[in-house]
Amino acid sequence: MKIYVTSVFVDDQAKALDFYTGKLGFIKKNDIPVDGENRWLTVVSPDAPDGVELLLEPSGHPAVRPFKQALVADGIPMTSFQVDDIGAQYERLTALGVAFTLPPTDAGPVKMAVLDDTCGNLIQIVQMVGSP
Repeated sequence: MKIYVTSVFVDDQAKALDFYTGKLGFIKKNDIPVDGENRWLTVVSPDAPDGVELLLEPSGHPAVRPFKQALVADGIPMTSFQVDDIGAQYERLTALGVAFTLPPTDAGPVKMAVLDDTCGNLIQIVQMVGSP
């Protein structure tokens, strides 16, 4: 068994696609109309185009908004992405106007930072650095 798709709830799929491709550097994998304005919209890492897909899931279900608001209020990221050089990614993303709620910070075997995806989520990026 392996992970095929994982989701992040987004307030606006078009805005999310722009952010996740234009800022974070993912590439669009699927864009299939589902119902009304909703789409089966996935992105993948350019390093693994046949790997795990991230579904930019519409936030339409009534439970999603309070769930996302509670996570953001408590500073809890919706998901986490691994990077090779967190300092370089922080500089690159900051230059693109991405807002961080936590700059690169040592956390034992990882360095981590938390950014706002502009679609209602906090996203963590991590760099593996070894044993604490």
